[in-house]
Amino acid sequence: MTMEPRALVVFADPSLHRSRISRRVADAAAGLPGVQVQDLYQLYPDFYIDVRRERTLLREAPLLVFVFQLAWYAMPALLKEWCDTVLKPEWAAPGGRLAGKRAFAAVACNSRLDDYRPGGAHGRPLEDFLLPLEQTARACGMAWLAPHVFYGADHPDQAAADRHADALRELLAAHATGDAHGA
Repeated sequence: MTMEPRALVVFADPSLHRSRISRRVADAAAGLPGVQVQDLYQLYPDFYIDVRRERTLLREAPLLVFVFQLAWYAMPALLKEWCDTVLKPEWAAPGGRLAGKRAFAAVACNSRLDDYRPGGAHGRPLEDFLLPLEQTARACGMAWLAPHVFYGADHPDQAAADRHADALRELLAAHATGDAHGA
């Protein structure tokens, strides 16, 4: 008997071969019981998304996790395409199929935490750049949870990257077993 997924991880990194953090994060999530990882760039290199399959996975999982590295203040193009095709308003209307589910972003940023504040290099908190995902989740009737963030992804601190991946794995494991707050 297979366990129904408790978390759907929608993973998108168009340059996985150059990333210091993305492979660790993907590997940390992969293989966890109750966690389904959808590597968008591996599954859909032609951007033709199997919407029916993705919706089936989304319906089954009470938690949706968007995993990506922030680039130019936005999510990767294929993740945006996934949102546009899978979460069409007529399918994911508020109070409908996704009502009561939870969602959050596990995002890596090249900059430091201090860069994401008024007066910092980016002038705004990171959460401001995640607003499109947050609003999409809320428009679908999902609760938005605080993001899981790794700052300094372009720095070669392997131990910090490992700690981040391990913390995400623990968070996903808690959701998969129902032990996470609100699970």
